[in-house]
Amino acid sequence: MYLLTNGQLVLENQILSEHAVVIENDSIVDIIPEQDAVKYKGYKILDANGGYISPGFVDIHSDYIEGIISPRPTSMMDFTLGIREAERILISHGITTMFHSLSIYKDDSFGKKPIRHSENVNRLINAINETHTSKHLIRNRMHARFEIDNIEQVNIFIQNIQEEKVHLISFMDHTPGQGQFRNLEIYRETLKGYNDISDAEIDEIITNGMKKNKITLEQMREISKIALDKNIAIASHDDDEIEKLTLVKSYGTSISEFPTSLEVAKAAKEMGLWTIAGAPNVMLGGSHSGNLCATEAIREDVIDILCSDYYPPALLHALFKLSEEHDMALHKMFQLVTLNPAKAVRMDDQIGSIKKGKKADIIIIEKMDDGYPVITASFVDGKLITRTNYR
Repeated sequence: MYLLTNGQLVLENQILSEHAVVIENDSIVDIIPEQDAVKYKGYKILDANGGYISPGFVDIHSDYIEGIISPRPTSMMDFTLGIREAERILISHGITTMFHSLSIYKDDSFGKKPIRHSENVNRLINAINETHTSKHLIRNRMHARFEIDNIEQVNIFIQNIQEEKVHLISFMDHTPGQGQFRNLEIYRETLKGYNDISDAEIDEIITNGMKKNKITLEQMREISKIALDKNIAIASHDDDEIEKLTLVKSYGTSISEFPTSLEVAKAAKEMGLWTIAGAPNVMLGGSHSGNLCATEAIREDVIDILCSDYYPPALLHALFKLSEEHDMALHKMFQLVTLNPAKAVRMDDQIGSIKKGKKADIIIIEKMDDGYPVITASFVDGKLITRTNYR
């Protein structure tokens, strides 16, 4: 039993001072005026030291786990070790729910990491699933990103959905000349960044990529129906045309990941889709692929969710950057990494906000002398996971 006091409560529609959060077992049981805290005898008091008492971050798109398990193109660490070490890092950045976003590629042109081989992806899916019934720190969930030319893996993909080892699916198409890589020059530079490769070899990759066979629209509809029957949300990836949005929505898609332009992001919002941008995009001042500027899109109110994508520290720092440097309401910026992603993946009945009856997934954020935000405490399911004391 805990009382979280002396902080600024980040609630769904405001930031509230002079109130405390009451935790019993795994849940938030009340939000009370601080002067009433004396009534709760026997509770452990955690002083937020004037910091923000926030819902834990919900990250629904991040391939960070790949780099932990396969830190070099030719090396691969033990999967259980990788998950446990990743958890310790993620909780330090305020992430209490992580949708590990594993790419199910047929051929990977970017880096040739062994973790992206189909048999290893399936091993990792099983390892993540096993965390639910063993000791763990955060809520580990699985976001299966299926590359639509990977025809041979359709059956195992469906099996993992049916066995409830997958909690979010997205269909990806990294064919050069469209989507994320509409600009072929950026595609070339990206390939060179990952590989020691000649222009002639890149030309061959582009030609072969454009000729690949892909699963049919009917197969995508069939897979989507299986997912929807399991209450699993469906995402579309790198939407670059309004016509594509209309198509993906027709088979049940409710999330548009990384729309490539402001026009497409606006259209996605008008269609009722949740829209996602990467927090690193905010930190860098724009897309590393030359696409949508996340800050501009958030200012236009056409991005609902920020994900860490590949850099977990970005969630915490992006929301304060948006508030302090771009004058956006802080409580709304918190929603980008808490309530909105929880709603998108249909978990907002349990997590995503500080509200009576919800799970006590809570973090405390303090500012250092220079204004640098840091996580100083974290709870998951009402259990104190970390306490960090700067000296």
